[in-house]
Amino acid sequence: MSWLTAALNSSVGKKCVMGGTGLFLCFFLVIHLAGNLLLYAGAESYNHYADALHSNVPFLIVAEGLLYTAFVLHIYLAISTNRSNHAARGRGYAQKQTKREDRTVNVFGWTPDTTMFVTGSIVLAFIIIHLNDFRFPVIGRSLTAEMSPFDKAAFLMGSSIRGAVYIGGCLVLGVHVSHGLQSAFQSLGLNHPKYTPLIKYASWVFAFIVAIGFSSFALWGISMRGKVTPPDEVAPAAPDDGDVHPHPHPEQK
Repeated sequence: MSWLTAALNSSVGKKCVMGGTGLFLCFFLVIHLAGNLLLYAGAESYNHYADALHSNVPFLIVAEGLLYTAFVLHIYLAISTNRSNHAARGRGYAQKQTKREDRTVNVFGWTPDTTMFVTGSIVLAFIIIHLNDFRFPVIGRSLTAEMSPFDKAAFLMGSSIRGAVYIGGCLVLGVHVSHGLQSAFQSLGLNHPKYTPLIKYASWVFAFIVAIGFSSFALWGISMRGKVTPPDEVAPAAPDDGDVHPHPHPEQK
């Protein structure tokens, strides 16, 4: 792993790793969105997909290991880059300047990429909420033991508050990847004046699909409200026949 250490200690290496992890996370978004679209196919299709995915333990361990490693590296590099940029600008400057023709600076001195740290922080908070709900429930009621994946998704997304949080988080995610995707190509040196407009357009299209696609699941969950009963609200099963007394004992009258 010496190559990774060397990369993380150089500005060029940091940009390359940042771009690589960004592209990998965008690829994950595509896979995750495609799998979740099976919610619209019904409980049988989605439960079959979820059961098949989680039954392949070796694949799941490797995939999650790569995913969490990419997350950690991406977050670390985002914090490191933000600190480096802040230190380079120095203190006391109220306005930023840019020499790049493809950027605009507003009255606050913000360029599109200066919002990346803010939107990234919001996305991180949203991911923590999402993991708590669906993967590692540590806050609130745990539904993992007795509900099918489809019913669990419908029940969790059926909350208006949670739905609003998810829609807001997905929209911010769209804003983040709209610039992040094109920035990843630039960091990896894959940009070219001839293809830059196409990359920028593709990034906006991708961001729109991600934001609307994931937001739609919250709206789907609200439409499913009341159709799924949580396990702790299900009426207890009737006692065995040997315990049933249809006629009261004379002494109980």
